[in-house]
Amino acid sequence: MEFISERVSIERSDGRLSVVISARLSRRKRFTLLAWVSAWLICGALIMYERSKVPAGDPLRQYLLAFLAFWLYFMLQTGRAALWRLKGFELWRVKDGRLTIKDSILGFGRATEYFAENIKGLGLLNIDRGSWKWQWNESAWMIGGERLGFEHSGKKVAFGKSLTDEEARALVPVLKHALRAAPKE
Repeated sequence: MEFISERVSIERSDGRLSVVISARLSRRKRFTLLAWVSAWLICGALIMYERSKVPAGDPLRQYLLAFLAFWLYFMLQTGRAALWRLKGFELWRVKDGRLTIKDSILGFGRATEYFAENIKGLGLLNIDRGSWKWQWNESAWMIGGERLGFEHSGKKVAFGKSLTDEEARALVPVLKHALRAAPKE
């Protein structure tokens, strides 16, 4: 097993390549994310408590219910992102002429397979680092920040979440070589 960085490891064996990318954050960012999620949870609990004290016919109850629906949506999104940052891994495997990419949280996740012969244009994504979308996607409370991509049967696929530029540049030739060497079915 070889390590590109403390978060990225590569294992090669018998015509197979496995790459594991940890989604871990630095200790300071992890603490900030958990504090933010905890504060969001406490705010929601307080709103639920206050709603329970409002009389049944008051229109404020409906307003607070709508507010709680939005609160729940964002709680689920940030909770999932926190789990991703604490226990998440992106897994790649090249085996039997297929590239399999899986986002794994606590061992759960859906794997997507791509036939190696249909992968075209594998490389670094062209990113506008000054854009609002990029800044948002790079934030700790989002699952995203893809650095690599390719085209498969006319569809664009982005992967390599939270990789640094150096890690991404080191992984591209390794992945290209594994895909070229993969036996075709």
